[in-house]
Amino acid sequence: MVGRQGPVVGRRSLIGAGLGVGVGAAVFGAGGSAAAYAAGGSARRRGLGFLAAAMDGYPDQGSVRLAQSYSDQAGLFSTAFTYDNALAVLAQLAGRTAGGLGRAVVLGDALLYAQEHDPVYDDGRLRQAYNVGPYTFFDGSLQPDGFVRADGTANVGTQFGFTGTAVGDMAWAGIALSALARRTGARRFLEGAVRIGTWIDRVGLTDEPLGGYKFGVNGADEKLPFTSTEHNTDLVCLFGRLALLTGDRVWRERRARAEAFVKKMWEPAGGFFYTGTNDGVTVNKSPIPEDTQTWTHLALDSRSYSRSLDWAAVELAVVDHAGRRNSTVPTGQTYEGVTFSSASLVANEDAPIAEFQPKPDRSGVWFEGTAHLALALRDRSRAGDETRARRLVASIERAQDLLGAGQTVGGHALPERSGVVSASSPLDTGFGFGYYPYRHVGATAWYLLAATRTNPLRA
Repeated sequence: MVGRQGPVVGRRSLIGAGLGVGVGAAVFGAGGSAAAYAAGGSARRRGLGFLAAAMDGYPDQGSVRLAQSYSDQAGLFSTAFTYDNALAVLAQLAGRTAGGLGRAVVLGDALLYAQEHDPVYDDGRLRQAYNVGPYTFFDGSLQPDGFVRADGTANVGTQFGFTGTAVGDMAWAGIALSALARRTGARRFLEGAVRIGTWIDRVGLTDEPLGGYKFGVNGADEKLPFTSTEHNTDLVCLFGRLALLTGDRVWRERRARAEAFVKKMWEPAGGFFYTGTNDGVTVNKSPIPEDTQTWTHLALDSRSYSRSLDWAAVELAVVDHAGRRNSTVPTGQTYEGVTFSSASLVANEDAPIAEFQPKPDRSGVWFEGTAHLALALRDRSRAGDETRARRLVASIERAQDLLGAGQTVGGHALPERSGVVSASSPLDTGFGFGYYPYRHVGATAWYLLAATRTNPLRA
């Protein structure tokens, strides 16, 4: 899953009815143009301008579309990760504008289209990623289609191997669809979310000692052996929402199962959550990632576990500037925040992150995770939390202003100072992939959620 231009690879590297174009989708620019969103100068408006541009990069490919996850310079061409697009839905809804609602509905309907028009399966699954525009691959082969292929099927991201289905990606798509169901009252969104939850329970349920729900399947539809704290945290929210929206008690039971697994990953001596288990029996104690510390607070809303935010804020804190080894930050700029995991802090700075990739900067700021932390601190709201959150948000906004200039989506220039790069400098996650200074839908969406104080994981 690497290319010659140093592509990013997502955190989750693996391996019906009512499906109209939806509100505002009849016109390709539904919800306002990228330039209109970026006008006015505010950091939030410019973030929305980037999300709009990421949706509109291939105007000749039809109105049913997803957003390209990264700028072209990342080397992943027109890849649209399911996770990123679910976040884009939630970020658009957080703005509480008619234009944002229109764009959220377009993306939600595209997720439903992918669910209904998979080229192989008819069981409610979504793939890790899709293509949303044509491109010529590194080996010279042509990928000629947009999101909807000529035969009507969804264009699964086969060239990078993004064909598997992770429980976490599915959960976030379900969370986004459930949010649309709440906002619009449209039954198709709730039905899509229920199909996702049903697939997760059928495929992910395990009777292993640690319990919870397994990771998902690879592109060959083979079940993967891992169980993720992050994924089960996502399910606490999804299953909780489905319980509220459907009134069916089975979803409360499933939520309780996911929550029980998450709590088994708690380390009381250190005040943090472990990443999960590789075999369903033994807790995997290294590396320790950031998102299992922040998302758990957002989903569980429990003071008993909120020390995890302090652990992340202290143990994963980084400051990046040009004086750091392998930093790509321009001279005179400094960014603070958190990195991806405990392994990122001890990455081998003498070796590339992966083939065709640069060497990592141990002090690279992961802006998506920095936004997670800022939002979680605001949600916890203890003494000093808001001050710390504002510093983190200010760092992200400075990155939006100064990093990633001149980047494009679909060959089209992005609006100036719009969109947050995924990392200040190349960083090694410790999970077999890296993050780089390319404008990113996921990082931008999390920034907007933090800026608007919108908790996407509260049932």
